[in-house]
Amino acid sequence: MGGVLSQIRAYDLRGALDRSRASLGRSRAAFARWRTGRLWRWGCVIVAGLLGGWIGLALGGQVVTPIGPADVTFSLSPQWHGETVVNVAPLGQLAFDTHAAPLRIEAAITEIRSSAAQEMFTDPEAIDRMAAGIGADVTSGVTTLVLRSLLAAALGAALMGLLLFRNAWRALASAATSVLVLAAAGGVAALTFNPSAIVQPRFTGLLGEAPAVVGSVDDVVGQFTEYQEQLAGLVGNVAMIYQATSSLPVYDEDESVIRVLHVSDIQLNPASWSIIGTLREQYGVDVIVDSGDLTERGSAAEDVFADEIGKLDVPYVWVRGQHDSAGTQRAVEAQPNAVVLDGDVEEVGGLTFFGSGDPRFVPDATRLNPDEADVRELGEKQAASVEGGDTDVDVALLHSRTQARPFDGVVPLALAGNEHMRSTELTQEGTRFLVQGSTGGAGLSGLDHGTDRPTPYQASVLYFDAETGRLQARDDIDLGGVGLTSAQVERHIEEDPDRTVGEEPEEGEEAEVTP
Repeated sequence: MGGVLSQIRAYDLRGALDRSRASLGRSRAAFARWRTGRLWRWGCVIVAGLLGGWIGLALGGQVVTPIGPADVTFSLSPQWHGETVVNVAPLGQLAFDTHAAPLRIEAAITEIRSSAAQEMFTDPEAIDRMAAGIGADVTSGVTTLVLRSLLAAALGAALMGLLLFRNAWRALASAATSVLVLAAAGGVAALTFNPSAIVQPRFTGLLGEAPAVVGSVDDVVGQFTEYQEQLAGLVGNVAMIYQATSSLPVYDEDESVIRVLHVSDIQLNPASWSIIGTLREQYGVDVIVDSGDLTERGSAAEDVFADEIGKLDVPYVWVRGQHDSAGTQRAVEAQPNAVVLDGDVEEVGGLTFFGSGDPRFVPDATRLNPDEADVRELGEKQAASVEGGDTDVDVALLHSRTQARPFDGVVPLALAGNEHMRSTELTQEGTRFLVQGSTGGAGLSGLDHGTDRPTPYQASVLYFDAETGRLQARDDIDLGGVGLTSAQVERHIEEDPDRTVGEEPEEGEEAEVTP
């Protein structure tokens, strides 16, 4: 009997243990399901907050603020690349890399008050007076925009949460998520805000008015340190364009600034002359410099193409390229305003140039052309003669980078072409190399409408200090290829225009290279 009872007790104990294990297993499974479900719900809450906040910003993240003579609509939206954009319809856009946060701040000129704009024409000091209060106007507008954007994002996220979850607490959690993310992005934008970015805008839109919107040469060379003044000048220029586009002067006359238009690789494209003529007029350039390849094959039949140079009414400094023959050079020399440099130093328009033609002529397959090493050796000899000469050269003008490279540390600025795509480099020796793209859209081949990605038409307007002969700033101009109508003007300021050229670089110094 005792044995039977012992067996029963053992069986009951095993059963209890089995039931306990089963219960524990069910509890663990239930906890895992609860945890997974909880994580899933919170994930959905966060997604709802982000999506609802974005929709709320799109619908309500705008505010209208009066700034000077204009009513400006500010808006805020998420974007991976943080920037500030000024819409100047129908002229185009100005973009500034003002902050690192993933937010796009957009300002659109929605209305110009005629009476205030007209005052600028009658009172030259109107823009100066505007500068005193424009900073406060912008600050007020941005502050209102931030508060309204936070409210719009919170409401959008809350409504999204209610629609998805039918639960007030989850809706509030979605709203809190949206506000926290937007506030964090705003904090990063404030910490990384760079007001000096306004001095280097990217302009896209109609080419004819681009320089007028960006600003005057006076501002480029001497007044880019005052942020409020730049805002005032920007708003003032936009207002005046709306009022009297046809009569607005692009740049005021200023004897302290020399404007130079750098073109290259036209390669027999007749469309280039209208582009060059427009740029000369719009920017009021004093000198045009051409780093070669005016023609395609350098034939006698192409010589008449050089006659267009004589119609430009400003000095045209030119060097021979690989596609230009001796006959091409004589055709250019025959133009009354042409200055052909072939191993010469000459002062033109207040600047001292050294220029030399490319020793190669590639269209002639029977000719024994120098190789790259020979071209570089020629450049070294020419650089040595300039360095040992009695005259300080402001600009060296060559066709190829190979021939120009030996001028590193000899001149402050070296201009070249040949590569059909613009690039620039500031070396440790203090020389700025600027390789120009093709102002002819890579020549007659660019007229092929079957080309998927046409070569852009490129040129640069260079601003020099008339007293020192040093480059102060440049506007890089890109036009869409054949069949396109886009245009972009990007301004670059020389950070140290009066730098010493030819000094040994300090240990650890690196050159600046910009494509």
